Amino acid sequence: MKSSSRFAAGALAVAVVATGVVPGVAEARPGGDPVDAVNTFIGTKDDGNTFPGASAPFGMTQVSPITSHYAGYRYDDTAIRGFGHFFLSGAGCWEQGGLVSTLPTTGAIGPGAAFDTTKADTFDQKRYAAPFTHDGEVGKPGYYKVRLTGYGGIDAETTATTRTGVERYTFAKSGDANVFVNVGQANDKEPVTGSSVRVVGDRTVEGSVESQAFCGGKAYTTYFTTTFDKPFKSFGTWSPTGGTPGAKDSAGGAGLRGAWLTFGGGPVTSTTAISHVDAQGARGNLAAERVKPFDKVRDAAQRTWRQELSSVDIKGAANDDRTVFYTSLYHALLQPLTGNDADGRYRGFDNKIHRAIGWTYYEFFSLWDTYRTQNQLLALLRPDRAKDIAKTLLAIHDQGGWLPRWAYANQETNTMTGDPVTPFLVDLWRFGALKGSEVQAYQALLQNSREVPPAASPFQGRSGNVSYQQDGFVQYDPNFPKKGQDTDPNHGASATLEYALGDCSLSIMAAALGKKADAKALADKSRGTSTLWDSSLTDRGFNGFYRPKVAGGDWFTPADKPYSPESQDGFHEGTSWQYQWLTQQDIPAMTQRMGGKEATGKRLDDFFAYDALLKDPAKTVREDWVVGPYSYYNQFRYNPNNEPDLHSPWMYALTGQPSKTSAVVRAAHTLFTNAPNGVTGNDDLGTMSAWYVFSALGLYPAVPGTGQFVLNAPRFAKSVLHLENGRDITIKASGADPSTLQYVQGLKVDGRSSDRVYVGVEQLTRGATLDFRLTADAASATWATSPESAPPSPCAG
Repeated sequence: MKSSSRFAAGALAVAVVATGVVPGVAEARPGGDPVDAVNTFIGTKDDGNTFPGASAPFGMTQVSPITSHYAGYRYDDTAIRGFGHFFLSGAGCWEQGGLVSTLPTTGAIGPGAAFDTTKADTFDQKRYAAPFTHDGEVGKPGYYKVRLTGYGGIDAETTATTRTGVERYTFAKSGDANVFVNVGQANDKEPVTGSSVRVVGDRTVEGSVESQAFCGGKAYTTYFTTTFDKPFKSFGTWSPTGGTPGAKDSAGGAGLRGAWLTFGGGPVTSTTAISHVDAQGARGNLAAERVKPFDKVRDAAQRTWRQELSSVDIKGAANDDRTVFYTSLYHALLQPLTGNDADGRYRGFDNKIHRAIGWTYYEFFSLWDTYRTQNQLLALLRPDRAKDIAKTLLAIHDQGGWLPRWAYANQETNTMTGDPVTPFLVDLWRFGALKGSEVQAYQALLQNSREVPPAASPFQGRSGNVSYQQDGFVQYDPNFPKKGQDTDPNHGASATLEYALGDCSLSIMAAALGKKADAKALADKSRGTSTLWDSSLTDRGFNGFYRPKVAGGDWFTPADKPYSPESQDGFHEGTSWQYQWLTQQDIPAMTQRMGGKEATGKRLDDFFAYDALLKDPAKTVREDWVVGPYSYYNQFRYNPNNEPDLHSPWMYALTGQPSKTSAVVRAAHTLFTNAPNGVTGNDDLGTMSAWYVFSALGLYPAVPGTGQFVLNAPRFAKSVLHLENGRDITIKASGADPSTLQYVQGLKVDGRSSDRVYVGVEQLTRGATLDFRLTADAASATWATSPESAPPSPCAG
């Protein structure tokens, strides 16, 4: 779908839908507080799937409004069904939480009353939802506020700690006030298969919600406890047959279920803690986080966010640029989510209770997405968290028997394909997050690379490994059995390319650990992608494309037409046009297959519509590139809305044309705006946001396992990354002007001229200064164009 924002022809400035105090558009002061700069409404429209509500960094609990969208909140909706206490940011599948939905209301409750307890549908959140207005709506890190215009008018505010969510409801109408706690419903399209609620004393309710995991996963249970700052005047519970005034308990399977709590007037403040372990875990989380006044919790949450966001300072940015940058950084720092309770307990992948002592166990890993950008951003800015993330993945392996792919709570959903965990963990090793656990991690990765999980295992792993190890490719078989939503042979060609990229990254780790034979075998295996290169295929004047093969080695051909590189067959959420660039580990072989560097350059130009882009960047990226978050197939151009080709702008730099990388990246930035539809596609747990952060800074982790960042023209005049080790990465680009295309004319690294188009993580983490000299004249941008300027391909033959 097309963005609803409007752009002047050729304009490159970040766009906004409005100015002033219109909600959904933040007002940021240049050089001011990064918390003020963030606009949490960015991504809440057109399936960006972010949420505007409150969360702590990497928090277990999020408190955000639920409207009619499966991700929770859609900016264009007009009614709020409740405020849920668990959300993912930017994920694509339907089942995304919104659990323990609370809503303030007014009106009598009982037989024949405004809320008629004799009618079963009285307590359907779609029916009792409250209309709301964007006027005065606030979305900032750690704080959300909205005016509910129903029920006489109610101001709803939310904030959060790591393991609790806090709401404050202020009622304009005098008299009794209600809070509905709905455990039988959640986000739209999130099945609740069982629930319970119990009134405990005169200020607390507890219970559980059994809901379905992401992308058709298995049911899992969330426990909660909610306490209020004043006693109940009356209460009751409801079930699928209606409500019962004075009842303290309701429990059962799927269906409407919850409790209402009536107070003798407002305001009312509630604090909710959740746990994936048990009811005691929720109680313990509540006790550990301590119930405090709303304003104190909000202030503490925003202090925490200020510290996190201040890890990067940018200078010379306009208001909207600051907002887009810091909102992107904010979205990248929301996940993975804290998984262990305050006492260290967590539910492992063996469904047993374990304890994390002295470290944090994390949950919810969208590895197919995050291995490309967000993982490296956390490893660079937050290495201590990265160490715990690595430790978590190894704990999953120990307890579950295999490494994960899309880990949701304490289960593997087997969502997406390829081998994302290998480049993910190898990059963590390269960034120093596996110190002391290198051998353990390597053995787990080698098992994953070479073997297939047992049939009884819930993990699918590299399900195409039999064919890949024997024949050098994953066979294309749309009917191959699967344990979850996806399996590799259903997308055999793209899975082959993902396996090869993973094997190359693992070969780097193997060599560093002295495993010479393994390193050679893995590197050799990574070069096997040539088996799927069909030089006879022609499309748009270019010869040779990747093409799936079926078991036995024959080329796949559709029954009713010739095979097209623009088709969906054999590729996951993309086409051969997009996946042809997923060979960044062996640039010489790629360019040779494509007919040399000049022919490769022409193919890249066509892929990005480069000639049109130079004339009108903002128009080109919206009309010639792939448009829409789910427009994966029948495509031949760059798709900025999805992951497979996110790195492809830097393929210009890796093939000797870095100026074109800068032009393409600067054009792509126009897709990120200070507006509710201001992200590209699903944000995918911070992946797209991290792409923006890196590319705006002027460095990108294009080749997994190398620890190298490929460079492009920075967006800002000056950026400073404050590392946890006390050192800074300073990036200077005097004269940076985001409103026009600019190129790198020269670079000094720590005061010395450099013609390299890359820097290494080791150099950066020691503290470094990168001083770019920019120009608007592409002809004079000859920097880093020599054959020695690009990094050596780690798995070139």
